[in-house]
Amino acid sequence: MRKRKKIDNNKIIKNIKLPILTLDARWHELFPDEIKSFRIKELEQKINRLLKNQGKMVHDIKDMKKLKKSLVSDIVVNMDIKNDLLGKSKEKKLDQNKRYINELNEKIDKASDRLSELPYKIKEANEELMLESIQSCYERIHVNQDKLDEISEWIKKTREELKQKILEKHDMESANNLIYSYMHDILGSEVIDVFDVKLNINNKASEEPVIKE
Repeated sequence: MRKRKKIDNNKIIKNIKLPILTLDARWHELFPDEIKSFRIKELEQKINRLLKNQGKMVHDIKDMKKLKKSLVSDIVVNMDIKNDLLGKSKEKKLDQNKRYINELNEKIDKASDRLSELPYKIKEANEELMLESIQSCYERIHVNQDKLDEISEWIKKTREELKQKILEKHDMESANNLIYSYMHDILGSEVIDVFDVKLNINNKASEEPVIKE
């Protein structure tokens, strides 16, 4: 017997372009809070935290670049320095602005490096959440399938019982109709009518015998 090839779930997931699950309405429909496992909640929080950090970094880098642009413009405007008190003040401000620009460049580079890593971290956490979600979904499917099997078995048994009861009902109706018809033929309709009233029987010899439930 040939051995079944072991499937690497991580490898399968990595080859699929996944939506960010915590931003996907279909995922939230499948996983309301009350059925989320501890691990699913943990991964959900991790992804949301990474997304929040990503948004904040993008905003911070944008603000730092805006400030850098303003400092560079200020340097250009104040490049004409004269050898007087105002010139010395301008020179001091230029040096200060250059220092700020160098510091901003370092901060922007570091923030950009961290920002470039975030998509991979988000992707990794999202893939892990997908695997946890798949496992949870299949567990729920198995539980539901067990219940479906039970219900199907109950329906099958009930259908058989119903079939037997219908046959039993039909046999009893046929027996009663045969008895009634026999008495009607022997005693006649007038006598039968008397007994019908006295014994509270609804059947009439002139009609097709039917036993009311």
